[in-house]
Amino acid sequence: MAQISVSHLTFAYEGSYDNIFEDVSFRIDTDWRLGFIGRNGRGKTTFLNLLLGKYPYHGTISAPVDFSYFPFLIADKSLPASEIAESVCPMVQPWELLREMDRLKLTEDVLKRPFGTLSNGEQTKLLLCLLFLKENRFLLIDEPTNHLDLHGRGIVSRYLSSKKGFILVSHDRAFLDGCIDHVLSINKADIEIQQGNYTTWKENRDRQDAFEWDENEKLLKEINRLRRSAAEKAQWAEKSEREKIGADPSKVDVKIGRRPWLGEKSRKANQRAKAIEGRQEAAIEEKTGLLKNLERAFPVKIIQTPFSGSTLIELQNVSLYYGNHQICSDISFEVKPGGRIALTGKNGCGKTTLLKLLCGQDVSYTGSVVRPDRLKISYIPQDASGMHGTLTEYAHEWGIDEERFRAMLGKLDFTAPQYRNRIENYSDGQKKKVLLARSLCEDANLFIWDEPLNFVDILSRIQIENAILNYKPTIIFVEHDKIFCERTATRIIEIR
Repeated sequence: MAQISVSHLTFAYEGSYDNIFEDVSFRIDTDWRLGFIGRNGRGKTTFLNLLLGKYPYHGTISAPVDFSYFPFLIADKSLPASEIAESVCPMVQPWELLREMDRLKLTEDVLKRPFGTLSNGEQTKLLLCLLFLKENRFLLIDEPTNHLDLHGRGIVSRYLSSKKGFILVSHDRAFLDGCIDHVLSINKADIEIQQGNYTTWKENRDRQDAFEWDENEKLLKEINRLRRSAAEKAQWAEKSEREKIGADPSKVDVKIGRRPWLGEKSRKANQRAKAIEGRQEAAIEEKTGLLKNLERAFPVKIIQTPFSGSTLIELQNVSLYYGNHQICSDISFEVKPGGRIALTGKNGCGKTTLLKLLCGQDVSYTGSVVRPDRLKISYIPQDASGMHGTLTEYAHEWGIDEERFRAMLGKLDFTAPQYRNRIENYSDGQKKKVLLARSLCEDANLFIWDEPLNFVDILSRIQIENAILNYKPTIIFVEHDKIFCERTATRIIEIR
């Protein structure tokens, strides 16, 4: 077992006045299965790039091993997957690769096909096989779940639980619980490491926040009491000082010694006032050390336009096609007001195509789809890569209230620099938040969301979960986050 040591790390992007990391120090063991969590924009991928040596920084990072990053770039996806594998791991024996592929439920025929023709899930699994076949490497795995269906996530989570020596960035709570033994979290004020999985970390975080809230309330009461007491003691000290100064020495009884007595009284009153002031400053300083890492998850409000009818959409015996190829068949269900329907199924089974059909897009199908013309739909596509412009331009383009739109983004942890930045420069998670905020600001009877939480941090997922549970909108969605589906859906429909 060896250690990776980070000492006094400070980093900011060129031209930025805000440090991503400031005087950060910690150590991690090279045999840990380390989950890496934190809000979007906190610097998780940036830190991985610093480990890879991509940017200059202040401080030191010392490691006894080399790093490998996932997903790595495949220059020519037209090549057979076997050639890709050989170029990435030239010294690996074929049986070793087949062993790893079997653990991830990949068949040997995958290697015979052009890499670009593999499904996203197959590509992800094959690249993970190759990643773990590299020797003497500490692996940096950046969000591998985004192209995996629920079944695939379970397979990969079990696979990773049998390995060691990696940092895993993921926002899927169930996935993390299944495969990590330590958590590295980027908080508001620092970076911390804890042993255990995500659930263990969350329970500890909640207990710490609850303790600090309680201590904070006690200190607020103590500070207020000290302020009142200090004000009283200051008044006494001022009165004693006036009495001492105003005393006439020619009229003071020498035996009684009134003037020295007044001086001593004034001195003690001032001393008590200063002592109380000192305790107050200490209490305030202690208070500032509390709640520094408390994540303010402001409640998200969903205002959905009511629909007058009893059924928003009805499907009867619907089959979907790519050209002449049938991809799924005999889909029948109704969407009632307040219904929350999760569509599940393996990658490529037609979930996205079905959502496009429900939105009225040109999709080849048979069967019956009844959708009233007056139905207003807000749609979030799976792909956010083409987004561009400023937030003001985006709000005007979609005809939504800009002030409400920006307020919604603020609740999802957008900061002042992000408001000023252009959307094309956002991280993938920030782009998804723009899509979510836009959808929640639209005048809609029905939300249709296609994998809206890809790249979105855990705390924001919980905010959206709670909003759905509180306001009970009518929604159809595809999402491979198991916990999100189980918490929010009133009905789960599997597409085969």
